[in-house]
Amino acid sequence: MPAKFFQANAALQSTLENILEETWDTFPQLAQNQIAVTWIAYEPPYQVNTGGALNTEDFWKYQPSGASYRGVELANPGRLVQLFYIVAMHVWLEQGMAQSSPEIVRAMADMLTDGSNDATSYIVDVLSGTTSGPAIPNGPFETWQSQRNIMNRYFQQLGWPELRAINLNQKTWSEGPYGREREFLGKMFDNQNQLTTEAIARLLHSIIGGVSVSSQRSQAIMDLMRRVITPEEATIAGLIGASLPTTAKLWSKGSSTGSTANSSSCDAAYIETDETHPYLLVIVAEGAAKAETGNVISFVSERILSAAQQAFTEKTPA
Repeated sequence: MPAKFFQANAALQSTLENILEETWDTFPQLAQNQIAVTWIAYEPPYQVNTGGALNTEDFWKYQPSGASYRGVELANPGRLVQLFYIVAMHVWLEQGMAQSSPEIVRAMADMLTDGSNDATSYIVDVLSGTTSGPAIPNGPFETWQSQRNIMNRYFQQLGWPELRAINLNQKTWSEGPYGREREFLGKMFDNQNQLTTEAIARLLHSIIGGVSVSSQRSQAIMDLMRRVITPEEATIAGLIGASLPTTAKLWSKGSSTGSTANSSSCDAAYIETDETHPYLLVIVAEGAAKAETGNVISFVSERILSAAQQAFTEKTPA
């Protein structure tokens, strides 16, 4: 299997670096190590959104063009981790490790459409067989921690190089964990969830391609990620979606995390428009106030949309 799922493209990389230079000029308080971006461009003859027409082995033989800045650097993904948990839930259901129920279906929908922390808590409990609560003795706590790490073990066994160093074992919170959850997070929060933009991009790429779990389950996830872009619902469309035309087709999973003084904003999206080839975009901005990191993501998204429109015009016969 290739070291990366995408083929690094010099022209895209140069464009991305120019966009980031413009971003730093516009947001001088944003340090160069406070943003990470992975951009995948699905240009012909690459097949995208195959709906499972290709089997998994054949699908991974194709590499779309891409560019990445700090795409292998770990960061707290906030609620973007919910995308990994919903894939794991579908795996558990597909393999009979869990039985479908109205509550699981409701929780998966609330997790992806609304980013519900309560729904995420329930799904993590189902996946791992653990529950939150007060601190417990060392022996049972070691067993509890091993069970909670089952999501890490599943994704690492896929063999994707993008998943080697990630951490997926924490719930998402509105105010923060207590009891055994706080202890599990570590004194210095060293056990927090950690992802890279390339890891997120690869998982989203597999969903788009219909090879995540199965064609039907990939489509079910896509259905929950579909966003309608209207001026009145720009926040629902997400930080990337807010910069897109209302005619665009958008599948996204946005997120923010942390306090107002020190937070991050993250967004992952797949976009189709009449004026561009389809593309996938994952952006993590951290270290500033939420409003500012949100502005950064929208700014970068707008510039990438313009670049994609220009490339489409140049490559489309008159």
